[in-house]
Amino acid sequence: MRTLRTASTDRQRRMLLKLGLGSLATSSLALPLRAMAGLDATSAPDLRQWFFSAVDNGDGQHFLAGVRHDASDHFLLPVAERCHGGCLRPGHPQTVLFARRPGTQMHVIDPRQRQPLHVIEAGEGYHYYGHGVFEPSGRWLYVTANRIDDAMGLIRVHDAEADYAWHQDFELAGIGPHEIALMPDGKTLTVALGGIRTHPDMGRIKLNLDDMDPALLLVDRHSGEVVERHRPSHHQLSCRHLDIGPEGEIIAGYQFQGPAWETQHPLIARRSTNGEFDEVSLPETVQTSLASYTASIAVSHKAPTALITAPRGGRIVLIQRNSGELLASPELEDAAGARCDGRGGYLVTSGNGQVCQLDTNGELTTLADLPLRWDNHLT
Repeated sequence: MRTLRTASTDRQRRMLLKLGLGSLATSSLALPLRAMAGLDATSAPDLRQWFFSAVDNGDGQHFLAGVRHDASDHFLLPVAERCHGGCLRPGHPQTVLFARRPGTQMHVIDPRQRQPLHVIEAGEGYHYYGHGVFEPSGRWLYVTANRIDDAMGLIRVHDAEADYAWHQDFELAGIGPHEIALMPDGKTLTVALGGIRTHPDMGRIKLNLDDMDPALLLVDRHSGEVVERHRPSHHQLSCRHLDIGPEGEIIAGYQFQGPAWETQHPLIARRSTNGEFDEVSLPETVQTSLASYTASIAVSHKAPTALITAPRGGRIVLIQRNSGELLASPELEDAAGARCDGRGGYLVTSGNGQVCQLDTNGELTTLADLPLRWDNHLT
């Protein structure tokens, strides 16, 4: 099975032409990408000051974006299909962003040079779910995927030291693994198993809503053994996104797949450091305002808080990460990606183009308003 396709200059030129950026494709690839980004070739940005996301522009063209933490600068790299989540490679100036379900590519970029490095194909019979994570050495990349023939949810393991070649698969005995993260012990993966069966021939149509079986999983990254499986309180609460606190506490977010008028189901779950699993009860007015849908999760390592975005409800939820107590719930239309800012607050994007700062008091400030549609995750 062919698992790697390196992004060639010719391919990138064709993509630039397709996206209407043909004037940038007349010289070498690296130079026009720097020109598009406004990057001085001698600069080497501190990646700790940058976040990365998938974006679309107003014409529906797809890009990978980098944005400074204060939104004072950003860059775009064109891609052929819409992307979703991403991860940083430890010890290397590389970021990997993944195609949105049911996409078939993941993209490795060098954010310092603002250049693509590789495009890795899922391979015939597989598609990605939009997320992945590295282990601490930066060699092994764990990616959530679907084996199309039987809808088996997989963690696909890639070797970054071998140009991201596929290494092995772990079966999860479930459907639709979505976001994946690594616990502080460095050996346990946690996976939000959505439980929704799809097929690329039918786009994003959900094929098994009556017999979904979502869960929050903990998986041994060496053996692939599922060591914990926590099921939501309702079988149509699709467990989709998560983040991990400094002590190993997990906050997960649901998307309810049942009738729209059933707004009472919890949308936030927690797995404590001692292994207890429960769900967060929000005040009724906040609960109903979320439109049964959460997106990005970010858990602060500087403050005892967690942030959850609800794009369909146009709201952000800030909770105390251990008790689940609601701290703030500001409105933000089409609230999208979220990431800790390293100072106890959060950076939050919007599908309407905004880049915002949420401070430790729950106050929201707009840093920039760009002609972009930010996807639901920041890396």
